[in-house]
Amino acid sequence: MTNANDILEKTKKIRQRSDFLTNQVADPSVIADNKQYRLLAKELNSLSEIVEKSKALEKAINDKNECEKARDEEHDSEMKAMFEEECESLNGQIESLCEEIKFLLLPKDENDDANIIMEIRSAAGGEESALFATELMRMYSHYAENHRWKIEISDLNETELGGVKEATFFVKGKGAYARLKYEAGVHRVQRVPETESQGRIHTSTATVAVLPEVEDVDFEILDSDLRVDTYRASGAGGQHINKTDSAIRITHIPTGIVVTCQDERSQIKNREKAMRILQSKLYELYQGEKDKEQKDSRRAQVGTGDRSERVRTYNYPQGRVTDHRVNVSSFDLEGVLNGDIDIFIDALILKDRTEKLEMGEE
Repeated sequence: MTNANDILEKTKKIRQRSDFLTNQVADPSVIADNKQYRLLAKELNSLSEIVEKSKALEKAINDKNECEKARDEEHDSEMKAMFEEECESLNGQIESLCEEIKFLLLPKDENDDANIIMEIRSAAGGEESALFATELMRMYSHYAENHRWKIEISDLNETELGGVKEATFFVKGKGAYARLKYEAGVHRVQRVPETESQGRIHTSTATVAVLPEVEDVDFEILDSDLRVDTYRASGAGGQHINKTDSAIRITHIPTGIVVTCQDERSQIKNREKAMRILQSKLYELYQGEKDKEQKDSRRAQVGTGDRSERVRTYNYPQGRVTDHRVNVSSFDLEGVLNGDIDIFIDALILKDRTEKLEMGEE
């Protein structure tokens, strides 16, 4: 059994830090400094769950000690058995709380509570790939609705048949990155295209990239490093849907990163969105340079889009969706495409937690 007192001791400094932050955010001078207040409040919020679990563990340990004392002093066999049962129940609570706290003590991804920027691009398979990309975009839209998150489209490049060549959109809501970051990679579809007269099954792919939307960064984007172009927003087949040059293309000259935004009618709003996306892409790039082993860069996430590089396969003839990273399948293809993807995300989170715990115990 896990030594509960050792676990409790590990949370001591965290609880002290939480108490300090609680006093700080109530200080008028801190409240007056909006940036400092937001940073301290964010840190305090990040500690709240572990503090809550630590207090619950402390109470359970005290209750168990009292229960054992009462059991050992009791002479009535029936009462003794009742105390014994209560002690066993408390031991179970303590063991469960210890496991939860052990996970919470692991280094946390600082972006888990962030909004995200998701990019979907058609890859191998031509028009069929673009149609599949449309379905992926719809799937994530349904998933966001189920979690009461907000979708905000930034850029959408469609084909004449209604497929998506590429789409960039924000998903706004607490915990969006914590769950959807696992969706990054190559998604593969196997089905008979409507245009296929022979009834042959085709394999196509679309890539998904997930970036956290970052607010506070330790680098500056210089105007001199940017090339900003304006153009008319257009729909499928190049048909103009806006008579003014409101669409924005921003090129970050030092890195070559290009960001486009054409969803808003206002050039100013499109520029604001594009700059937010650029900031997140640069953050991702610079983080990768700091730690070469990080795998959150877009290249690592999506590979080349080749049919053999896949994280998940959507097999229409068999009505099956399989996530190859955790070998989990769902035979509710329609449900998955309507946003029921927690079966995969929960399995991936569990896999991630287990690996981190095993590394921490080595």
